[in-house]
Amino acid sequence: MAETHEGATRRDFIHVASATMGAVGAACVAWPLIDQMNPAADTLALATTEFDVSGVEEGMAVTIVWRGKPVFVRHRTAKEIEEAGAVDINDLPDPETDGARAAKPEMLVLVGVCTHLGCVPLGQKATDPRGEWGGWFCPCHGSHYDTSGRIRKGPAPTNLPVPPYEYISDTVIRIG
Repeated sequence: MAETHEGATRRDFIHVASATMGAVGAACVAWPLIDQMNPAADTLALATTEFDVSGVEEGMAVTIVWRGKPVFVRHRTAKEIEEAGAVDINDLPDPETDGARAAKPEMLVLVGVCTHLGCVPLGQKATDPRGEWGGWFCPCHGSHYDTSGRIRKGPAPTNLPVPPYEYISDTVIRIG
């Protein structure tokens, strides 16, 4: 056999070239399979939601949708803020201060899914029962939440979650 540069043979070149082409071919086959696991464009569009809270009057609550889940936005009254702030956090099953749950005390933003079994608690409409602490009530298993969305009574293990959100102007919030 003909020896080439420093003992390498044509056979060595063919092996390296074949392995390289095999690796490139495998990558070309694998890429579409891996890429299809990325979220679809319609899913990415739901990753964030912007909402203008200026239309939510004091004492009023609205429900918006973010990532297919209900999000409760409540413009709390001064009395509701005072009641939520006066709670001794040592008395709560899932201790959390009211200040840690609301960027602005008057506007509360919560994911409206009961942390027990995923029901949607009542309390958004003026005619809904709001439980013993005036917040939300899940009639499925009797969880009671206060005006800060903290669990006060019932089987729910944790407070209603606060979604990641920020104020992008004085009246517009971006959730997600």
